[in-house]
Amino acid sequence: MPRHVAFLRGVSPLNAKMPELKRCFEQAGFDNVKTVLASGNVVFDARAGSERTLAARIEAAMAQHLGRRFYTIVRSTHALDALIAADPYAAFRVPPAAKRVVTFLREPRKERVALPPEIEGVRMLAVAGADIFTVYVPQPGNPAFMRLIEKTFGADVTTRTWDTVKKCAAA
Repeated sequence: MPRHVAFLRGVSPLNAKMPELKRCFEQAGFDNVKTVLASGNVVFDARAGSERTLAARIEAAMAQHLGRRFYTIVRSTHALDALIAADPYAAFRVPPAAKRVVTFLREPRKERVALPPEIEGVRMLAVAGADIFTVYVPQPGNPAFMRLIEKTFGADVTTRTWDTVKKCAAA
């Protein structure tokens, strides 16, 4: 049975408990459900359905069982494994202290996006389909990274560190 990862936007331990989220997925009919970290990453098996269909099913289940929904983007673990194997960061010089970050869209953008130059230590390196690869050096109190992502791609995205993506794919 195909394995998938649901990346939920805006989840934190303050607004969603992982056991409740896991139970919600099970009540929606998904199998072998596992949460990864406490930031809205749920790995599960699903018999059939496109990533978009699975996301809609998950959001409906959250509304029904949790009383709220989080914007959801789904990727197959197969697609994540291919992404990790390709290592999109390898072609770039990344500062040692930089965070490698993947921003997920539900679907690829129809129009080509001109990547902005480095802004306040944030550098968008590449867009591959519905995945955006960025690096930035964290600076306390500076939300430049998310401002740049949302300005360029809108708010219907969710972002994970490269390490989190690897953990989710392996779960």
